[in-house]
Amino acid sequence: MMKNKTIHTEQGHWLLAKMGKKVLRPGGKKLSLKLVKELDISPKDIVVEFAPGMGLTAALLLAENPAYYVGVELNEEAASRLAHKIGGQCAVLNTTAAKTGLDSESVDKVLGEAMLTMQADHRKTEIMREARRILRPGGLYGIHELGLMPDDIDIESKKDIQRNLAKLMHVNARPMTRTVWETFLEKEGFKVKEVYSAPMRLLEPKRLLKDEGLMGALRIGTNVMARPKARKKILNMRSVFQDYADHLNACGIIAEKI
Repeated sequence: MMKNKTIHTEQGHWLLAKMGKKVLRPGGKKLSLKLVKELDISPKDIVVEFAPGMGLTAALLLAENPAYYVGVELNEEAASRLAHKIGGQCAVLNTTAAKTGLDSESVDKVLGEAMLTMQADHRKTEIMREARRILRPGGLYGIHELGLMPDDIDIESKKDIQRNLAKLMHVNARPMTRTVWETFLEKEGFKVKEVYSAPMRLLEPKRLLKDEGLMGALRIGTNVMARPKARKKILNMRSVFQDYADHLNACGIIAEKI
C-alpha cells in the first residue's frame, strides 16, 4: 500500500499524489477532457475506467451521466478512496485491468490513462485484449499514455529513456511511439479512429497551474518544500523529463472494437 513505501522506493506517480497532485496524466487535464469528449458517452452507456487512481477522470466520466460507471483499480488504498468518493450508479473493483471479471461484451466504453506505459509489452497486450473482450461490438477504447518521438527514434535512445525513467519512477516505464501504440491496438482487434498528442510537461509550472489551479499548485508547492527528500526526488524527475523533452510526449488514442 502507498503508506508503507519510502521516498526512495515509492513509485513516482504515488509520490506526486501524496504531495497533492490530482492530475497525473502525461498530457494533462486537457487531453483527458478531449478523450472523454471523443468517447461520446450517452445516458445508455456502461463505462469502464482502468486504473482511475485519484479519481479525477472518473469525475469527468461521471459528469457525462453514463448509465453505469465501473472503476478497475489494482491499488487497494486508491480503490477504497475512490469507492468512498463516488456514489450512485457506480462500482469500484479492486483487481487488475488484465482480468476484470466483467462479462464479455457487456460494456460500451473503456478508458485507461497512464497505465499501459508502466507495463511490459506482453502485459500491454493482455490489458488491451481484456478491453476488447468486455466491449460490445463497435464499442470504444480510449488510451492516454506516454509517447516517444519521432517515430524513427533510434534503439539506443529508446533504451536509454526507458532505463532512466524506470530507475527514477520505480516502475517499468516503457513509452512507445504513436505508430507502435497504434500497431498494438490494431493487432488486438481495434480500428484506430482518432490520435492526439500533447507535450509531456507534467511538472512544469504552466501545466501545474492549468491542471491544478492556483490554490492546488500552491498546495503542492508547500507540501514539496516542507519535505526535503520528496523535493529532491521530484526535482530529479523534472530534470529527467526536461532532458528528454525532445523525445517525450503524450499520446491519446480512440479505437473501436471491430
